[in-house]
Parts: sequence; C-alpha cells; structure tokens
Amino acid sequence: MTTTTQSQGKLPKPIPTETDPQDAITLLTEDHEHVKSMFEQYEELGDRAFASKQKLALQICTELTKHAIAEEEIFYSAVRAATKDDDMLDEAIVEHGSAKELIAQIISMESTEDLYDAKVKVLGELIDHHVKEEEGEMFPKARKAKLDLMALGEAIAARKQEIELPPH
Repeated sequence: MTTTTQSQGKLPKPIPTETDPQDAITLLTEDHEHVKSMFEQYEELGDRAFASKQKLALQICTELTKHAIAEEEIFYSAVRAATKDDDMLDEAIVEHGSAKELIAQIISMESTEDLYDAKVKVLGELIDHHVKEEEGEMFPKARKAKLDLMALGEAIAARKQEIELPPH
C-alpha cells in the first residue's frame, strides 16, 4: 500500500532506531564534520564558560576516541591490505597517537587550568590536518582499491557502538 508521500518520492523519515547503513567513507566523513562542528562550538564559548567548555571538550574526546579506535581496527587495516601504502597508514597512526596523547591530557584536566584551551585548540588543529590528509589522499585510494565500503561502514558503525569508555 502506498501513500501519497511515497508516490511523490518523499518518504517520511522514520525515527531512527539505528542509523541506516553507510559506506565507510561517508560515515567517517560525517564523523569528521560532526567533530569539526563541536570544535567550532568550543571556540565560540566565552572565556569564563568553564563548565560548558569541559562538557564539550569531553564530548569531543569521546567522539574522537571511538572514531580512532574503529578507524584503526577496521578501516586502516583494510586500506593497508588493499593499497600497500604503509607510509600513508603509518603517518595516520602516528597522528592518531598524538591526538590520543592530547585527549588523555584534556580528560585529566579541569577547564580552569592553564593550557586547557590551548590543548583543545591544538587538538582541533591536529584533527583538521589529519582529516584533510584522510579525505584528500586516503579516501580516494580506498575508493580506487575497490574495497567493500558498505561492509566496512557497517563494521565501523557497529564497532563504535560497542566501544565503552570509562566515565570522565
């Protein structure tokens, strides 16, 4: 049975119980955009918005950690096997390591401490650089390698849901 909206090609969006399957590159790119938007929100908070800054910084850290774990375990290993571009993947792993170090420092700090804002800003800059390299170099190589991006996307989404991080 079709409804009028279906016949016009405009299906109402169901309330998502889980996200629709996405290819890995779309999923990872959406993660990048989401985190970039959170960094921008952080920058807009006033100098004295300590509680809001801490809450948002911890959300950023959580999102980045889940993204990095799933990306390293699933996407990077698939891209490495398909492209044999060890230099590109090694650099991405090192960039993740630098981000994880900053994340650990941010999580262990109070937003009122010296260098807190600077660490969040540097983390944002590091992630911005990393994203440009992934989207400009790694993602095109992954597409060219004919990886099963839908299967990888489903695996990444499932892995991100499984990851449980300790409360901050």
